[in-house]
Amino acid sequence: PQRTYIFTFLLSSRVFIHPHELLAKVGQICIKQKQQLETGTEAEKAKLKSFAAKIIQLLKEWTETFPYDFQDEKSMKELKEIAHRITQCDEVRVRGVGGQMTQNLLMALSARSQYQEIREKFRQPVTDKGTILKTKPQSTQKDILSVCCDPLILAQQLTYIELERVSNIYPEDLMQIVSHMDSLDNHKCRGDVTKTYNLEAYDNWFNCLSMLVATEICRVVKKKQRTRMVEFFIDVARECFNIGNFNSMMAIISGMNLSPVARLKKTWSKVKTAKFDVLEHHMDPSSNFCNYRTALQGAAQRSQTANSNREKIVIPVFNLFIKDIYFLHKIHTNRLPNGQINFKKFWEISRQIHDFLTWKQVECPFEKDKKIQSYLLTAPIYSEEALFIASFESEGPENHMEKDSWKTLR
Repeated sequence: PQRTYIFTFLLSSRVFIHPHELLAKVGQICIKQKQQLETGTEAEKAKLKSFAAKIIQLLKEWTETFPYDFQDEKSMKELKEIAHRITQCDEVRVRGVGGQMTQNLLMALSARSQYQEIREKFRQPVTDKGTILKTKPQSTQKDILSVCCDPLILAQQLTYIELERVSNIYPEDLMQIVSHMDSLDNHKCRGDVTKTYNLEAYDNWFNCLSMLVATEICRVVKKKQRTRMVEFFIDVARECFNIGNFNSMMAIISGMNLSPVARLKKTWSKVKTAKFDVLEHHMDPSSNFCNYRTALQGAAQRSQTANSNREKIVIPVFNLFIKDIYFLHKIHTNRLPNGQINFKKFWEISRQIHDFLTWKQVECPFEKDKKIQSYLLTAPIYSEEALFIASFESEGPENHMEKDSWKTLR
């Protein structure tokens, strides 16, 4: 079958059967085919070589795309046994390929387990970044503009962080969205094997970036400087859009739309809002984010024909991407009325996941700036209460509701 079919099959099979059980079934087929063809005519013995090559091709694609399926001893043992049987069928062609395949797999597993060890060591609370401040810190603390005043450079550093985080999300992590919610086959799903930590960490990054933007704006005391800060973030979001980094762009817009920032009417009256209106238009939620989807499609097409990594960047709004997969899962059943698997549903889910995997493999064309990234990842961010306190101190409460809130906060 085509690679896309194999990818869809291997990705969706885990909803119904554990990968090591599937591998065992492949092993059984190998034994059966081998016995049948070995005892047959010369023509059938020739078929055996062709069969061996196809099985090796399947295993090669499986180990490359889903190396984590082979992390337990059972699967690794089964893989080695199948490879050994196949080698006997066509020793000349298969031995080298099989050896290389095992070597690549072990390297992939080793790299991933090293990353996991680091991740466990530095596993932080849900905030995933910075310190959450309940109250306002000293105004002497530096702000983002003292670290980076060029919107393009900040957008590039945000893109660097995004691509780094996206690279740790694997197809089986995304399939958890489907596996986790299964009722019929729940006992077989992989929920107990792969935790969704990578997805949560990436989601946390979005929330923290939103809160950082709101913090940076609310804690500026002078209106003129606050206006400059708002305009700076609008420019950063616009540069993110131009790069194809929709996730950071959406996080920045979300931060600016949080109540403590949105209520600063005197500040906003001084902001040149034309650029912000354009960004809001792109991220307008009406008609299921129709404008954003058009922009995403444009970026995806640009990526396909691009010659440089710079033009290949596509970072979708992650929580919308997740919702799309979840929605596909909810509106279509796993099985057809006749009991067969609804392969059309899984084909569509795997197509979306495949696009995401293509985008995440883009090598970041921007150099890492440690100083800027350190600030983005560790600068203190306010809690919601502290944001409101800072906002009311900058521009006093305007109506009864705000006055009551202010009284409660104080």
